[in-house]
Amino acid sequence: MERVLKDDAVQEKGERARMASFVGAMAIADLVKSTLGPKGMDKILQSTGRGRSVTVTNDGATILKSLHIDNPAAKVLVDISKVQDDEVGDGTTSVVVLAGELLREAEKLINMKIHPMTIIAELLGYRMAAECARNALLSVPEMLCYRVKEHISLNKFRSDLMNIAMTTLSSKILSQDKEYFAELAVDAVLRLKGSTNLESIQILKKPGGSLKDSFLDEGFILDKKIGLGQPKRIENANILVANTAMDTDKVKIYGARVRVDSMAKVADIEAAEKQKMREKVQKIIGHGINCFVNRQLIYNFPEELFADAGILAVEHADFEGIERLALVTGGDIASTFDNPESVKLGHCKVIEEIMIGEDRLIHFSGVAMGQACTIVLRGASEHVLDEAERSLHDALCVLSQTVNDTRVLFGAGWPEMVIAKEVDELARRTPGKKSHAIDAFSCALQAIPTIIADNAGLDSAELISQLRAEHHKENSTAGIDVITGGLGDMQKRGICEAFKVKQAIILSATEAAEMILRVDEIITCAPRRRIECDLTIDFDAGLCLFAKFGCVTVVDVCYNLNPS
Repeated sequence: MERVLKDDAVQEKGERARMASFVGAMAIADLVKSTLGPKGMDKILQSTGRGRSVTVTNDGATILKSLHIDNPAAKVLVDISKVQDDEVGDGTTSVVVLAGELLREAEKLINMKIHPMTIIAELLGYRMAAECARNALLSVPEMLCYRVKEHISLNKFRSDLMNIAMTTLSSKILSQDKEYFAELAVDAVLRLKGSTNLESIQILKKPGGSLKDSFLDEGFILDKKIGLGQPKRIENANILVANTAMDTDKVKIYGARVRVDSMAKVADIEAAEKQKMREKVQKIIGHGINCFVNRQLIYNFPEELFADAGILAVEHADFEGIERLALVTGGDIASTFDNPESVKLGHCKVIEEIMIGEDRLIHFSGVAMGQACTIVLRGASEHVLDEAERSLHDALCVLSQTVNDTRVLFGAGWPEMVIAKEVDELARRTPGKKSHAIDAFSCALQAIPTIIADNAGLDSAELISQLRAEHHKENSTAGIDVITGGLGDMQKRGICEAFKVKQAIILSATEAAEMILRVDEIITCAPRRRIECDLTIDFDAGLCLFAKFGCVTVVDVCYNLNPS
């Protein structure tokens, strides 16, 4: 039969394609599962680019998005990890591990000659088990997490948020000071008053000191210095945030030249440039401002004009910084200044210079967005600060989601065992081959507490059997206590997880496993070929060509130069 695909295209079918998908996905799950739980280990990621930067982390999404992966099924798991990080902030490792375990169990079923569609089809197998798991999660909070329904005071609600934050941070670099950082995260999130927009919470990293020197500050801190001769403190500030060129206006045409026949005319050109800049500065001052923050550089002459007018001018603020500054002060980023009435200014009560360690920064307090705040992280090195920022960001995401959806579950393997019990009962009631798929779903769920115990160096087989027996008792709150090395009461220990995180883990992992199980063929397209041809070039003419046009870029053509 004539080939449809190009010669270099690769086509894998049937069992071979399915095996390639399973191997790739399970390899990714095995890669990150050692980071799961309070005793999980970290990974060092070293780039191959210039500088060979190093990242030390145990965050699943950070690890996976740093990898260059060729296996298409593995890329599916990387994507669900990214989505989990964007949606709820935590559970990025758990979702990949659970999807890998579902595929591992599915491989056993396929070896038993059970068709993949029997495992994943609607009203069959994994779909039935996932629906049962979701219903089990929905019914659990009403029975056991009654505190969520009875928040008669902010203090009790705050206590639940603290438990969730400490559980999230217990597997991170901040675990040693988890109570302190949980307090910071809860204070920051409660300032949002129910909003899930974390843009108003700034995380500023400053090397030096220890992690416990970190603090929460009201308002906004801009990592820039106040220039010489400018006011160091401004009250009732009107702030213009801009992204405009404040250097000497030049002829913005590459290669353009201006020829003059005397130095007097050069002085005239410089005077004209200064006059043009003076007019621009006067337009900016005409907005009635006393603080000007620019994304681009401000040269000496306009800076001097601003200082003479008593205006604080800040140059070269990073783009993320001015976007957040505009947000929290209630202003807009302007680039033209002809119509002052169309420009929305930002406002704050006080602008002043502060010191953090050895660095001078600009502090904006009493901003228009009252919930805005800044968490200043201190630490021994950039690697520690980067990982601390990722850890704190996860906690902030989980807390902001919990404020909106206040359902809370116990942690440390408790929800997986509760769901596995319900799924086991469904498997016993279900006739036919699909009961094997439902039972496999239950086994995959129990792999999560098993891995948590293994990573803590505990006897997972013994602990899981004890935990399964405990959960056959009515309203059990038992989970794995990695500190004592046995089972513990999760309600007394205060180990809690957000309902939304756990629900997202189960549903996303199930959908990813279903997608990979549907694959029966993998087609890899043929790479683009480089065309080789002989070309004779007159080198004298070639030098003239390069001198005139600089360089010539030829795409996908490789020339063999034969000098004449």
